Amino acid sequence: MSDASDVLARIDRLESLDEIRQLAAKYSLALDMRDLDALVNLFPEDVRVGRDKLGRAHFKQWMDETLRQQFTGTAHHIGNHIIEFESPDRAVGLVYSKNEHETPTADGGCEWVIMQMLYWDHYVRQEGRWLFHRRLPCYWYATDLNKPPVGDRKMRWPDRDHYDGEFHSLFPSWQAFWDHPPSDALPQVAAPAPLEKFLETMRAGAAAPSIRTR
Repeated sequence: MSDASDVLARIDRLESLDEIRQLAAKYSLALDMRDLDALVNLFPEDVRVGRDKLGRAHFKQWMDETLRQQFTGTAHHIGNHIIEFESPDRAVGLVYSKNEHETPTADGGCEWVIMQMLYWDHYVRQEGRWLFHRRLPCYWYATDLNKPPVGDRKMRWPDRDHYDGEFHSLFPSWQAFWDHPPSDALPQVAAPAPLEKFLETMRAGAAAPSIRTR
């Protein structure tokens, strides 16, 4: 690669990083403001919806039904965002999100449900624009603001049975940490992850979890 080509590739990478970060922020804003056209246009035209549907119109319909039935209002506050490129036009990423939900209850009232989660993302560039190819939400907890979710089954939506989220399931290190308590011997330290392979190294080939949505 010539010096000029290398510079152009580096500039493209920096611009892509910024656009992907903006993508995550745009998703949160469009979702919270209920601009469903803006939201679904952050995904490809052939976005998969459920098991057997494709397209932005189906995605918009599903989002409309979900948001009207389950939430009066929401706010999504995004945080840590790691992005790694698989090719110039494909990337993976992980985004933390702390969310608030005004959630109707069966008795006609509401609960203020707070949530900690992360998104496991795949991004694709089509016709010069970065889009979400896929977003996998992994939840740690959801609970009424006044009820800290101490203990198991931290997903505690009103009028629903409590259940476990999949916040840690992407990374085998979580279970391995608890399965292997330290000994008196000095521990071994693995080699650093290669460049652009931090997430892949931490994932260690683990399968994506099956996510239960509310």
